[in-house]
Amino acid sequence: MSLPTPSLHTARLRLRAFDDADANALFALHSNAYVLRYWDSPPWSERVRAAQFITACQQMAQEGTGARLAVDRVSDGVFIGWCSLTRWNPDYRSASLGYCFDDAAWGHGYATEAARALLRWAFDTLDLNRVQAEADTRNVASARVLEKLGFVREGTLREDCVVNGEVSDSWVYGLIRREWQPSSDPVPAH
Repeated sequence: MSLPTPSLHTARLRLRAFDDADANALFALHSNAYVLRYWDSPPWSERVRAAQFITACQQMAQEGTGARLAVDRVSDGVFIGWCSLTRWNPDYRSASLGYCFDDAAWGHGYATEAARALLRWAFDTLDLNRVQAEADTRNVASARVLEKLGFVREGTLREDCVVNGEVSDSWVYGLIRREWQPSSDPVPAH
């Protein structure tokens, strides 16, 4: 079963399917060691990784396992990152939230705004009951984004990954449908 990638709009952002034209901006994002300092895989060193990522996004939609959307700033059309729902399980009505934004976009509420739009689509269109997210315990800014969205920290995965050669813990967050409180700003595009 396929899962068409939605096109979503907020007051300041446009979330859309990735296309081949995104490869350079995507490579710049994922080759930035500072942006990926809490990531569970090293920064990209080969441009081909961007094309593979875009292909994986398209396959995810075709297989119906999730949606990963490019995020552009409406004011200037600049790509600032991405937001995703992966591991979609229609039987359990669950999925996992993820996101990655360029450091120049940090501190403006873009991650929260983009994730809120995607969560609204997920709860309304996919009829999800639960969305899970994980964050490196050192990534306080990402934890704040999740908490602003209403996620509850449910536990710690001890030494669950290696980040830059260092064993690291992750926090697990969950958001349950009955606790979801959408704001009024995200509106799906027609």
